[in-house]
Amino acid sequence: MKVAHDDAAPPAGPAGGTAAAAAKPAGRGGKGGLQPPSWFALLFLLPALLLLGFLVVYPIVYSVVRSFFDAEGTGFVGLDNYVGVFQGHDNLVAVRNTAIWVVVAPTLVTIVGLVFAVLTERIRWATVFKLVVFMPMAISFLASGVIFRLVYEQDPDKGVANAAMVAVHDTFAGGASYPGAGPRTGGGQPVRPGADGVSVNVAAPVAAGQSALVPLVRVKPELLPEDAKPAAPPPAARPGQLTGTVWFDFTRGGGGAPNRPNAGESGLPGVTVQAMRGSEVAGTATTRADGTFTITGLGSGTYTVTLPKDNFTAAYGGAEWLGGTLITPAIIGSYLWVWAGFAMVLIAAGLAAIPRDALEAARVDGATEWQVFRRVTIPLLAPVLMVVLVTLVINVLKVFDLVFIIGGGDPDASVLALRMWTESFGGGNDQGAGSAIAVLLFLLVVPAMLFNLRRLRQERS
Repeated sequence: MKVAHDDAAPPAGPAGGTAAAAAKPAGRGGKGGLQPPSWFALLFLLPALLLLGFLVVYPIVYSVVRSFFDAEGTGFVGLDNYVGVFQGHDNLVAVRNTAIWVVVAPTLVTIVGLVFAVLTERIRWATVFKLVVFMPMAISFLASGVIFRLVYEQDPDKGVANAAMVAVHDTFAGGASYPGAGPRTGGGQPVRPGADGVSVNVAAPVAAGQSALVPLVRVKPELLPEDAKPAAPPPAARPGQLTGTVWFDFTRGGGGAPNRPNAGESGLPGVTVQAMRGSEVAGTATTRADGTFTITGLGSGTYTVTLPKDNFTAAYGGAEWLGGTLITPAIIGSYLWVWAGFAMVLIAAGLAAIPRDALEAARVDGATEWQVFRRVTIPLLAPVLMVVLVTLVINVLKVFDLVFIIGGGDPDASVLALRMWTESFGGGNDQGAGSAIAVLLFLLVVPAMLFNLRRLRQERS
């Protein structure tokens, strides 16, 4: 029995010791361990954590605390600063504009980016197109604001937007405008002001087959068109016609007989002339380069020759982009110019990842390109579109540069981010109110950030 017991015992000696050592797991952080202790990793992370705490955590905590105190920072005011965000005209305008930005800008940029991304798959010069559209992303918001500040200049000679609008308007409207021009004052003049004080009427009635002279003064020389020619006498009128001349009755250097075309006097082209019978317009004509006109298709009887007031109103100068109700849409337009390339690149990457088999299967089933796009492409792109949309929402909540540069301090263009700066550093000198606005913006951004993070985690899983 003793021998059997000895046979069953484990072997002794060096071999037995080595086996026991091999069976023992390496201790974590021991002398024979391969992994460093956890505190050693924290040692390397400590500089980054300190920097993060100093630059991010501390400002957030300080802003939250500061938002409960008054402008001097000594008196506790509770939630008064938060309530004040929604009081006062300027604050309410900022809240309204921020809501417009959040709803309109991300949606518009996403739609335009989607259109551009689809176009890049169907045009030959896709790379060049992407480069041109994405190029504004390389420009700072400050430079973009300066660019669009010039684009939206009111003077059509300086602002590109109004220059284009004036060109289109003049193409379809035609005619010319001579603001401030009118007849000579005093009795015995062949023309006189109309009942509205702006239009011009020929004093004596004119019958069909006759001519009328319409002299005007107070015409600004710089408003004379380049194609204006010297004033000419009225052409001979045939039956059913009424002719005449509209000219600038002023001779440089003096001389010349008044109320008749003289050498050196300029005709006024582009003037609208009407033959009125009572309150009805019987015929209309536009003066030629030498100021002459011919109204045709008139019946017998006499007419009052009238130059409508539209001839004497200021020329169309485009829209007032940087004032009133257009300033916020104008700034959103500049934001679209900058960020459309960002949306296009992300959506184009999503389009490239869509299985082509699904698209081809829909086409084989008889779906049109629009149906394929609406029922196949859009649903498959929905996660990408949502990420782009939420990212832009986060971005527009913080928009400041474009509004500050293009708006030029106009309260009608203000948003919450700009109000935060104005209240704290831009003249308000109330860091309590500014901190309250900053905290509200932070609270608005956090849900969107969490939504984006959740979406990214779902895609990874």
